[in-house]
Amino acid sequence: MLRDKSLIPLSHQHQHALALCVRIDRATPVPNADLEAWQAEIAQHFQQEISIHFAAEESVLFPAAREFAELAPVVEELLAEHAVLCEDFASAQERRMTAQSLRAFAQRLTAHVRKEERQLFEGMQKRMSGESLAKLGLHLDNALKDAAQACVLPSETTRWTAKR
Repeated sequence: MLRDKSLIPLSHQHQHALALCVRIDRATPVPNADLEAWQAEIAQHFQQEISIHFAAEESVLFPAAREFAELAPVVEELLAEHAVLCEDFASAQERRMTAQSLRAFAQRLTAHVRKEERQLFEGMQKRMSGESLAKLGLHLDNALKDAAQACVLPSETTRWTAKR
């Protein structure tokens, strides 16, 4: 389904998160010597974009979705996933991730993004009027205004190259 323009800023941020997850997946198994760089990048993503993204979803998007009984269960699942992912981001910030937990994090974040895009966003677009989506978009733009406008650049260690 074509994404409504009101949800595109969130989708762009989802693309940034998925790019990180693809690079983690391609780097697997991550050597212990590289864990520090990966965790630093994950913490930077969270600080510059994802924490703001989660807050916008929880304060603007999820309340709008809950107005539709069919979407309430997926909202509850997404909120629970936010809590687990926030624990992952805290582990990265505190440099407590292992190679295995790094890979599990990437899998969780990928599944979470896919659920939001395929279930929540599509469900909202099917149920909300164009006018309601436009209003939602204005609120989301305001909630996302402090997020970084560009993808976090990988370090020398975390950059994917064809040689790996």
